[in-house]
Amino acid sequence: MMDFIVDSTFFGVFLSLLAYEIGSLIKRKWNWAIFNPLPIAIVLVIAVLSVFHIDYDTYYQGAKYLSYFLTPATICLAIPLYEKLQMLKDNRKAIFAGILSGVLATLVGVLLIALLFSLNHTQYATLLPKSITTAIGIGVSEELGGIPTITVAVIILSGIFGNMFGEMLCKWFRITDPVARGIAIGSASHAIGTARAMEMGAVEGAMSSLSIAVSGLITVVGASIFAQFI
Repeated sequence: MMDFIVDSTFFGVFLSLLAYEIGSLIKRKWNWAIFNPLPIAIVLVIAVLSVFHIDYDTYYQGAKYLSYFLTPATICLAIPLYEKLQMLKDNRKAIFAGILSGVLATLVGVLLIALLFSLNHTQYATLLPKSITTAIGIGVSEELGGIPTITVAVIILSGIFGNMFGEMLCKWFRITDPVARGIAIGSASHAIGTARAMEMGAVEGAMSSLSIAVSGLITVVGASIFAQFI
């Protein structure tokens, strides 16, 4: 019976959705930042694969279909941006400056970490695109000589931390302007952080959506320059 379930085309999809739904139930029950559905789902999937000795390739045969929804889901982020188009026009200079600052903070931070821990060029290039969306980050990592699979993991972790602690950090540093909050979360934690920004408010969600695209483009250029430093 277990072999039949595992060999099913949609086993990976079912397991992933079930694990995420369990994470969502836990989040709704306790509503703590640490109970983010995504890391809970990751832990549950790993636990199931380990306990039942299911290899990753078997799981991925079904789970890969979920990734097909990544592109249309990302495109849908343009909807709140369109709804706040006038606000974007009115604050375009401040918005661009904020996104540029976020990208530079990320690149400089990675450079300092690389120098502090004596990372080689491959490790350094792997971390440089950590705060942009996965589709762009993989390409940047490959181009610069990094390890794309590790880059994906780092990008996911950046998004999870942004989703979990982004709002908390804004409160600690008394960042109350919705435009600033959205840009900060979007430029640091891409789509996963944007999901949390949308829960914070329509303006935060729109600005975070914008930051995903613009910070990705700036990072492509900025990472190429910073990659020369190590």
